[in-house]
Amino acid sequence: MDEIKHISVEEFLKLERNSLTLLDLREPDQVLLGAVEGAVNIPFSRVGKELEKLPKDKPVYVFCQEGSLSTEITEQLQDWGYDATNLDGGWRAWKKWLEEAEPITLDARGLKCPGPIVKTADTLREMVGGQKLKIEATEDAFAPDISVWCERTGNKLLRLEVRPEGIEALVEKAEAPVQNPAAAQNDKTFVVFSGDLDKTIAAFIMANGAAAMGRRVTMFFTFWGLNILRRPEKVSVAKSFIEGMFGFMMPRGTKKLGLSRMNMGGLGAKMIRGIMKEKGVSSLEELIDSARAHGVRLVACQMSMDIMGIRKEELIDGVELGGVSTFLGSGEQSDMSLFI
Repeated sequence: MDEIKHISVEEFLKLERNSLTLLDLREPDQVLLGAVEGAVNIPFSRVGKELEKLPKDKPVYVFCQEGSLSTEITEQLQDWGYDATNLDGGWRAWKKWLEEAEPITLDARGLKCPGPIVKTADTLREMVGGQKLKIEATEDAFAPDISVWCERTGNKLLRLEVRPEGIEALVEKAEAPVQNPAAAQNDKTFVVFSGDLDKTIAAFIMANGAAAMGRRVTMFFTFWGLNILRRPEKVSVAKSFIEGMFGFMMPRGTKKLGLSRMNMGGLGAKMIRGIMKEKGVSSLEELIDSARAHGVRLVACQMSMDIMGIRKEELIDGVELGGVSTFLGSGEQSDMSLFI
């Protein structure tokens, strides 16, 4: 036992878990009481048949229910040339540490929708199942939002306090990804037809919120909505006279978009942007960057591009080209399709 490597739960949770293999030796009935996200489950009763399937290019951390069986398997793996380490105390030590550990604190004060929910989702993604997160926020809408978000994502809302000075929520991360039977059809699809600044902001707020709930989101840009995806700088591409006129008259990029109401020659759009900055609301450009970082799919309608003389080279990075089947395929897997 002294020859094998050991690690405590607290030390293990500080490691970069994407670069290692976590081996769970518990039997299926024990795993049902609490799964560990990302762990490979090979029950001790079947290790003789499956143990050698583990990859050798990453270190292996081994645990069982109480830590006794895992020491034996860790030693065996080391004999086979694996970089193996035993997790002291096994699942019981893991569970005890999670129950006694202080919650991680997330300061979301001053953030506006969808900021608090997006930041909560990003923080929990880096945590392990059973860990607790205390979120401090000041936006009134956060209280109902976090309740619905936890309900729909399977995370547990342990406490929610609304006080004059702010809102405090205590969330426990689900111990393993929740298999929601309805989740297969919970994708979201947005058809962005309008090129108005206010409608575009609303579309990207909803897209970021859906992505924070773990949903697959597709935004299909067509006709005037294509201007949202244009690069702000002029791109030299061959165009006909009519196509060139279209490009000249249409706004190039998000900074040139006007409001659907009270635009006042562009003054209204500048006023809205100023108010958003003052109130701590993410700018449209920040919302777009956040959407792309969280896997929101941006699709430009090829037919609309051909009609309006917009070339692929003129679009921002990360945009796909698609047609009606791309939209319909996404819509058929969604429980919500919005035309904006």
